[in-house]
Amino acid sequence: MNTRKLLLAASLIAVSILVITCKNLRNGRSGHYQSQILRDAAGNVIVNPHPANTYLSPQESMQNFVLPKGYHMQLVASEPMISKPVAIVWDGNGAMYVAEMNTYMEDVDGTGESNRTCKIKKLEDTNGDGVMDKATVFIDSLLLPRMIMTLDDRLLVNETYSNNIYSYRDTKGTGHADEKKLVYRNDVVSTANLEHQKSGLVWNIDNRIYVTYDDLRYKYANGKLDAEKLHENAGGQWGLATDDYGRIFYSVAGAENPASNFHQNPFYGRLDIKDQFNEFFQEPWPIIATPDVQGGVKRLRPDSTLNHFTGCNGQSIYRGDKLPADLKGDYILCEPVGRLVRRAKVIDNDGKITLENAYYKKEFIASADVNFRPVNSATGPDGCLYIVDMYNGIIQESNWTKEGSYLRPQILRKGLEKHTGRGRIYRVVYDGIKPLKTRPNMLNEPGSALVKYLSHPNGWWRDNAQKLLVIRGERSVVPALNQLAANSQNTIARIHALWTLNGLNSLSDDLLFASLKDKDTHLRKTAVWIAEDRMRIDKAVLPQLALLKDDPSADVRFQLSLTLRYNETVEAQDLEKYLIQHYPNDQVMIASNTKYTDAIIAKKKRDEAERLLKETDRLLVNNGAIIFKTLCATCHGLDGKGIAIGGKEMPAPPLAGAPDVNGSPEKLVRILLHGLTGPVNGKVYADVMPALGANSDKYIASVLSYIRNDFGNKAKTVTVEEVKKIREATIGRTKSWTIDELNALNPSAPNIKK
Repeated sequence: MNTRKLLLAASLIAVSILVITCKNLRNGRSGHYQSQILRDAAGNVIVNPHPANTYLSPQESMQNFVLPKGYHMQLVASEPMISKPVAIVWDGNGAMYVAEMNTYMEDVDGTGESNRTCKIKKLEDTNGDGVMDKATVFIDSLLLPRMIMTLDDRLLVNETYSNNIYSYRDTKGTGHADEKKLVYRNDVVSTANLEHQKSGLVWNIDNRIYVTYDDLRYKYANGKLDAEKLHENAGGQWGLATDDYGRIFYSVAGAENPASNFHQNPFYGRLDIKDQFNEFFQEPWPIIATPDVQGGVKRLRPDSTLNHFTGCNGQSIYRGDKLPADLKGDYILCEPVGRLVRRAKVIDNDGKITLENAYYKKEFIASADVNFRPVNSATGPDGCLYIVDMYNGIIQESNWTKEGSYLRPQILRKGLEKHTGRGRIYRVVYDGIKPLKTRPNMLNEPGSALVKYLSHPNGWWRDNAQKLLVIRGERSVVPALNQLAANSQNTIARIHALWTLNGLNSLSDDLLFASLKDKDTHLRKTAVWIAEDRMRIDKAVLPQLALLKDDPSADVRFQLSLTLRYNETVEAQDLEKYLIQHYPNDQVMIASNTKYTDAIIAKKKRDEAERLLKETDRLLVNNGAIIFKTLCATCHGLDGKGIAIGGKEMPAPPLAGAPDVNGSPEKLVRILLHGLTGPVNGKVYADVMPALGANSDKYIASVLSYIRNDFGNKAKTVTVEEVKKIREATIGRTKSWTIDELNALNPSAPNIKK
């Protein structure tokens, strides 16, 4: 084709796009609404560079979704029934509980965000059509509720900035909670930024309840949650997913990491493999321009679309039965900045897990509505996939929208601060497959009925049946569970039966040992995992585990290594050494063991260095270690060397050996008090350092003392008095520092107000 023909073809395409654009943008709110979705002359979806900035009704917004052929979004609930939903769960009778962060980013400054006016609502579909038609305020006057989980007829709730967990119950049948009990107590107030608080509260198949960020998991017993220490902080941020076998998937928006720590249970520590996904996996594909991204122009393609996951959150594994079978087991991830939902294939290569986008340069769900903000996903009792849309103009917390930030003018230019007080919940359906209309009645059914649900094709039913049996202590069903675990043709049902028996403290040695020899890999791995609890009290278990040291499955051998790791007997440690020596090509097992042994060596060095510190300094460093591992490691890495999983870029600078870390502490104090934006030593990073000045002087001194005395750094600790002095000198500052500003300061003159 010659140059003239190429120019003519390009002109025709440009004209067709312009015509479609004009047609779609005309009469934005009056007359017949036109979708903001743009297509080229061939019908392919293309990026809309100038989507309408207006609020869209739920019906209008639904015209802006693009899904694969056969898939559709159905509206389940919307304003005024709900407002700013962030999480949903269902009780055993199918009632939906919705956590609302009603005060989140009501304006560009986050005014009134900590007012106790948030709610949890109970929604019900009384006629089985899939649409919620009854709503009651279950709990009122909450502070940004972020974690909810149903037990039986009780709802567990955690609020932002608090570590306490309460159970709420409606004892009078009014739809409103009138009973409130403390089930886990920790009165320490979490002073981290709203976006750096824990989330989750998910009951996993192992009968433990998991959260993000923290170094705890919980076990329910006698009306209380008993906390169990993890061997390392769990990591993660907003969202926590589990699959059919109890594998847990985290994501970290702060580190722009769409999936993390899914190779081993967090009890054993974090583990990421460099090739668990490639850099292309981290590229999202919006269908509208998305300039309101915290990372600035570095995070935008030439067409102003998001070029890298940044708001990754709200993940789940689809485990239902009312969508196509090839969706089952796929990883679902929300990206509210990109106005999209990713679907990833979870590929298990004998224990090594890799993730791949299910589509080429496309997403599972993409919207042309600028206010579509997917923040959570879940499999429902009807077998469908649910998407929680916060539908809020601003999706970034006020620490990142201050004066001088990149985001603020983008928000104001598009008028996003005006779009607030709404919210939607959708379910994904598929042509020719009808959602289940039978409403669950588990709370009123006997244990014998619950045992049958352990074989249900929808994971929601299996999970809730197991949870209720364990909570009730239903030992009358032990014979039925034994029968199911030993003889069912359904592997998933057998695994649930084993875990339920274990949760009831009724799993016999005979059944456990038979399961260790089972022909099914998943069942053997489950039995090895369960055996970890039993080894502490039953000496007959370890010899049975030893029989699996040459198991044909690398996945089973890896779990065996993890199960043995913290057993200090000579026999267990000899088995562990055997596995490492004889299977050096088991990549995941070797990586896990290397990380574990490296951590032991690093701890010994740290302990030796701490012994040389004065008592006051040692206390600061130890306290700072806790804070760093809970919060800062998300972006800087647990080893202080930064985070770069699946890509080349880091969200934040490395701290190990950094001159600014080992030099005068005044620059670091200013950064923690007020934040840092812009390039660092000539390199641009994806994230900004948020201000931590809301925390105490001791908090700041502790964190800095730790990073200056770990990762190979050897600098003096930072005193509380030093922090106080610089805080007073910089009082009134409202914007983040830049490195150029800090370098221009005289480090010996902290009293100069800048």
